[in-house]
Amino acid sequence: MSRDCCSWDGVVCDDITGHVIELDLSCSGLVGTIDSNSSLFQLSHLQRLDLSSNNFSNSHISPEFSKFSSLTHLDLSRSGFSGQIPYEVSHLSKLHSLRLSYNFLRLGPQNFEMLLQNLTQLRELDLTDINISSTIPLNFSSHLTTLRLRYTGLYGIIPESIFHLPNLETLHLGYNSELNGYFPKTKWNSSASLILLDLGSCNLRGPIPESLSNLTRIEYLDLQYNSLIGTIPPGMLSLPSLNTIDLRFNHLSGPLEDFKSNSLIWIYLEGNQLQGHLPHSIQNLVNLSGLILSFNNFSGRVDVSLFSNFKQLWHLSLSYNNISLTNDNKVNVTLPESLYVLELAACEVKELEFLRSANRLEDLDLSNNKIQGRIPDWAWSNWMSSLKTLNISQNMLTSVDSIPLQSLYTIDLRSNLLHGSLPIPPNSTNYFFISHNNLTGEIPSSICNLASLIMLDLATNNLRGEIPKCLGNITALQVLDMRHNNLSGNIPTTFSNGSSLSSLNLHGNKLEGKIPQSLTNCKQLEVLDLGDNHLNDTFPVWLGTLPKLKVLSLRFNKLHGPIRTSRVENMFPELRIIDLSYNAFSGNLPSSLFLHLKAMRTIHPSMEAYGVDQYYQDSIAVVSKGYEREVVRILFLYTTIDLSNNKFEGHIPTIIGDLIALRVLNISHNGLEGPIPSSLGSLSLVESLDLSSNHLVGKIPAQFASLTSLEVFNLSYNHLEGCIPQGKQFQTFGNNSYEGNGGLRGFPVTKSCGDDHASGKTYAVSGQLDDEETNSEFQSDLWKAALMGYGSGLCIGISIVYFMMSSGKPIWFARIIVELEHKIMMRRRKKQRRQRNCRRNNHY
Repeated sequence: MSRDCCSWDGVVCDDITGHVIELDLSCSGLVGTIDSNSSLFQLSHLQRLDLSSNNFSNSHISPEFSKFSSLTHLDLSRSGFSGQIPYEVSHLSKLHSLRLSYNFLRLGPQNFEMLLQNLTQLRELDLTDINISSTIPLNFSSHLTTLRLRYTGLYGIIPESIFHLPNLETLHLGYNSELNGYFPKTKWNSSASLILLDLGSCNLRGPIPESLSNLTRIEYLDLQYNSLIGTIPPGMLSLPSLNTIDLRFNHLSGPLEDFKSNSLIWIYLEGNQLQGHLPHSIQNLVNLSGLILSFNNFSGRVDVSLFSNFKQLWHLSLSYNNISLTNDNKVNVTLPESLYVLELAACEVKELEFLRSANRLEDLDLSNNKIQGRIPDWAWSNWMSSLKTLNISQNMLTSVDSIPLQSLYTIDLRSNLLHGSLPIPPNSTNYFFISHNNLTGEIPSSICNLASLIMLDLATNNLRGEIPKCLGNITALQVLDMRHNNLSGNIPTTFSNGSSLSSLNLHGNKLEGKIPQSLTNCKQLEVLDLGDNHLNDTFPVWLGTLPKLKVLSLRFNKLHGPIRTSRVENMFPELRIIDLSYNAFSGNLPSSLFLHLKAMRTIHPSMEAYGVDQYYQDSIAVVSKGYEREVVRILFLYTTIDLSNNKFEGHIPTIIGDLIALRVLNISHNGLEGPIPSSLGSLSLVESLDLSSNHLVGKIPAQFASLTSLEVFNLSYNHLEGCIPQGKQFQTFGNNSYEGNGGLRGFPVTKSCGDDHASGKTYAVSGQLDDEETNSEFQSDLWKAALMGYGSGLCIGISIVYFMMSSGKPIWFARIIVELEHKIMMRRRKKQRRQRNCRRNNHY
């Protein structure tokens, strides 16, 4: 080969033979594939090959790599390779370093074993983010100094032998959540060579071994996101070389020990149950860059002057403990100029004066404190060019006239006492939260200048006027929450193609008109709540084309007419909550709608939340178990159908029994008739079932006795008869679940089933209660008697009734009297409903 190439960047040749022995093409912008006939494989004398950080377009690793028999270092990381790692790689027996991390590769358990068996000279093995899905083998090279197996799908117990590899300095096993068991009780000694130990998110339990305090060379210790218990072992926070310790989100308790070493730079202890006062020795950590202690049980008073000692402090977080931040000495505190992130939520902060010197802050969290009045002008001035995130929610601020910040990304002013008009943040803002205040006036159209807006939360204020139509044109907007204001006019019709809107909540306003069909452009929409407005429309069947819609609430409006659905096969495929209550829908219950609700036919095994964000959580008002409640962080599990208080007629469709994921079903206060379908007994997860105030007849299906999750059950004010099913759950329901059904018998009503006695009387006469012809004739005779009494006077009527009672049918008479009472009660309820609707219409 010509020696000309030996002068190229990244190429190293042997001085004697002229052979290319090293090739470094990392970060060279290479694209395409490496075929088996590539000229690369002619460089048979290569000892080092680095192709990392390129883009080989999901090509496979060629078996031809095995031709590099002299190779000691191979780096293919971050280069877009995919597929199975060929077993031929294990033929590279001279390898000292193998890096294949951050590709789309697989390595089966057997190939993993073979790889380790043959590569006996390995010093470094990096398979980070490779799909191995294996237990941890035992045949690692004794020469190994660095082992990186994060995100590889390892499972099973971590073998202790891995910690006893004689030369091991760096061990990364983090983020293998299928690993399990107790923290290995390894007896480390002071001669151990470990410098870095990463066991974060490995599902470890039990206490931290005290022998970890013997790792005198360790610099980085990561045990975050496990289930570790007990105290932090004595001496661990004073290890002479330790600069980073991460024990976040475990179950550790007890006080912090004194710090006897100043080597610590980063301390992550948030999300535990640590308690007691912060040790005074913390001020000796002069090199500290990060102190993150949030979400613990630390207590006592902490003087802000303490943090003046940390000249390199970058991130300070003390939020949500039981501490009080004070400035007892009333001195001018000088916080470190290096401070970029300050989190002091729920720290009893009352004023901002101690922040005068913090003019480089980028993230500031002062939420849930006692700050009053207004933000001083000097603060806006100090933060103008640097602050990107400001959270000062849940305080007692009374006014914010303007927000003069240039680089703001997020501002959270929720739950204060703000009044006046809506302040408009700078155009750079992505997240703007100012709900739960006392803002008044109209929403200025200038808010649409925030073209990068992702979330806008103006809920629970006293804003009035129309919603600016231009908001529908902000394609980046994902959340628009304006619920519980006094907004009027129509819903904007300008939602455009490409909209990112995933949550639209306009509940509890005075909006009129129709539901805009332009919402069909919002293909990402998951939550739509237009309840408690004055909308006057028919059922918006076209919403069924939204592929991700999970929550639809149209309750308390003036919607009317029958519910018809399209013949399109895939309608409402993800819908899990539908609330159409308190409208004027009519006709039969929509069997075709229930047929489409595919997401309600599957029981989801996990409690995944949707609509959950770092800053915002979806919520919706639903009626469950007889009470209206605000459901925050809506869960897949919370599957609801509420069609109550409408004008539906006809029978209950049996297909509802196929919606086995239902937790709440409410079709009360309609005009439904016929029997209760036995298929509803298949709703094994249902917790609240309300069929009350309809015209249902027949018996309660015996299958209902198997509904063991049922907590609220209401069949009152129908025409049901027969025995109430008996079962463990049915013993918990009171008489109010059945009142207004004169023909029901058994616990808990006073009438008994079979030969049982109730109140010392027998209510069954053998042979007579099942005689339908006799029953019909008797009812006919009784109504004739009642009419005769009505026409001839009370005395004659009573005489006729007395005669009929003495004729041997007093039990039938008692039943008819109960039915008469029920009819009177139903008429009374209908009258009350008409009056309520009348008042409601007058209100609108």
